[in-house]
Amino acid sequence: MSLRAEDLSVAYDDRTVIRDLNLEIPAGQVTAIVGPNACGKSTLLRALARLLAPTAGAVLLDGEQIHRMRTKEVARRLGLLPQQPVAPEGLSVEDLVGRGRYPHQRFMQQFSDADEAQIEWALEVTATAALRRRPLDELSGGQRQRAWIAMALAQDTDVLLLDEPTTFLDLAHQVDVLDLVSELNERSGKTIVLVLHDLNQACRYAHHLIALKDGEVWARGDPADVISAQLVESVFGLRVAVVPDPVEGTPMCVPIGRVGRRMADVGEAGGAAATAPPARDDSAPGHADGDRAAQPPAAS
Repeated sequence: MSLRAEDLSVAYDDRTVIRDLNLEIPAGQVTAIVGPNACGKSTLLRALARLLAPTAGAVLLDGEQIHRMRTKEVARRLGLLPQQPVAPEGLSVEDLVGRGRYPHQRFMQQFSDADEAQIEWALEVTATAALRRRPLDELSGGQRQRAWIAMALAQDTDVLLLDEPTTFLDLAHQVDVLDLVSELNERSGKTIVLVLHDLNQACRYAHHLIALKDGEVWARGDPADVISAQLVESVFGLRVAVVPDPVEGTPMCVPIGRVGRRMADVGEAGGAAATAPPARDDSAPGHADGDRAAQPPAAS
């Protein structure tokens, strides 16, 4: 399954947000789109999902222009979880997840055994099976986000686009959702594209990074090859120190900011008066892996 943009431009009325953008999403990998506010991240994702029509260029899904394809055909290949999805009041988790099967159904058709199996798998893999009877509006933020991801998984597409899936979640739930995304990619081979604000989370969980600024791609590739202090300052306007993540060894950006600069000045003054520099710990970072099964049901 291939997804790419060719000379893509997207505008809201007369304001162009993305101009002449070219990129290809690596198949079977997790790609994170990062960049400052209002740089075009969500606009790009919406264009890739066929929700926004380009003013120039094209989005190609398996070589076909996505805006010329039938809606149901696109929905069988590509799923989207928008930034702030809204469900009808009182809708249960199970009913929400079941809606992911609509692209695979014909008019007035009942759920087949294959539909039911896909729904059950989506509930199980997202740990929402115990919540199936609960109304969506009674759940916590983390539970609700898992339910929406379950619906996207029930859709059973090869490509999954997630627009800021960790927004409004506390840190524990953010990590929980990103762990789930990583496991789905590892176990099912899904191509996953997500917009993230947290650069360190993007570096830890993504195989491929796309850095946007002013609607243009400033850098792309493996996070270890892309992220540098110079790149972060150019794209985000923030001075950082880039160090290895102590758990995964991926790039980790430590903001310097005003406080950091003051502490550096103090350190330099103290160093000039000292007779010898302090010892430094050069120990290598560790590494940890999580492993939970996330296998979809066998195709019927």
